Amino acid sequence: MPPRQMRTYARTSLLLLILFSLLESSVQAQSSLSAQPTPPSIEEVHRLTDQGKFDDALASLTELSKSNPGTKNLDREFGIIYYRKGDYPSAIASLQRATAENPDDKEATQLTGLSLYLSGKHAEAIPYLEKVQSWYPSASVDASYILGVAYIQTKNYSGARAAFAKMFQVPPDSAAAYLFTARLLLRLDFGPIAEEYGRKSVELDPKLPLAHQLLGELYLYQSRIPEAIAQLEQELAINPGNPAAYYKLADAYSRAQKFDDAEKLLQRSIWLDATSTGPYILLGKVLQKKGETQLAIRALQRAISMDPNNDIPHHLLGLAYRGLGRSEDAERELKLAEQLQSRENPKQTP
Repeated sequence: MPPRQMRTYARTSLLLLILFSLLESSVQAQSSLSAQPTPPSIEEVHRLTDQGKFDDALASLTELSKSNPGTKNLDREFGIIYYRKGDYPSAIASLQRATAENPDDKEATQLTGLSLYLSGKHAEAIPYLEKVQSWYPSASVDASYILGVAYIQTKNYSGARAAFAKMFQVPPDSAAAYLFTARLLLRLDFGPIAEEYGRKSVELDPKLPLAHQLLGELYLYQSRIPEAIAQLEQELAINPGNPAAYYKLADAYSRAQKFDDAEKLLQRSIWLDATSTGPYILLGKVLQKKGETQLAIRALQRAISMDPNNDIPHHLLGLAYRGLGRSEDAERELKLAEQLQSRENPKQTP
């Protein structure tokens, strides 16, 4: 080959080599880019959250916040995931930043209030919960209940009454509003205020059903037996078809050792409602006190058939068997009662 043609061929080969090298580098670069993981999307975060994979959702959201820090509502998203996970302190921190950024964010405001409430910070929760109530004239029953309980825990009883009145759709100064608030106060172990509100409900409406029963239950709990009997008898005068009132009055009579009267009342309670185990258990105790052990056994066996995991009738049945000299049956029932009680109230390990 002539020298000139050789030089031309060499230059052409060099150019081709350079082109191939550039092409190979481009392909490698594209392959490297395609091998890099795609940053997570907010839709992927929502999907993981909906599946209950909260730690994975938090990890994806953290990665998204690093790769795209300009993403909107990141604090809100973190707060919602933390709330659904049950990590309320972390939820509070994120959601408070979200509400500071957007005070009109209804969901973030509500979840902030709920997170504070569930963390035991009732006073701090109230402004958020009140704001939610102002946004929704017909707020949910749960929202009214939670706000009412928060008011009780901060001793704002009139506020609680207003919240529960809204919950039950009655006027806040009505006898019913006082009764509902008294019932919830009693449940939360605010006995003195519950009595005050119960008496107020009776004062406003002496024939309001369940008002006298509430006072009777309160006095029974306080072992104020004559007062309990008086209130429960008034309840039955208003509502003679109330099986729970017969049961509670029977309890009061049994504590006063009026066993015959208690037995009659328990029979009436059972005739009106045969689905409750309480009257059968109390009937077993009363019959045992009267010396009618075989009848007591039948009543307790009925209670056990209705609620086999209740330790109380098993314990009473064991005592009844022991009284009849049936040692093997007695030990079986007493041992079972002990096991059920241990299962219900496991000992705290140090």
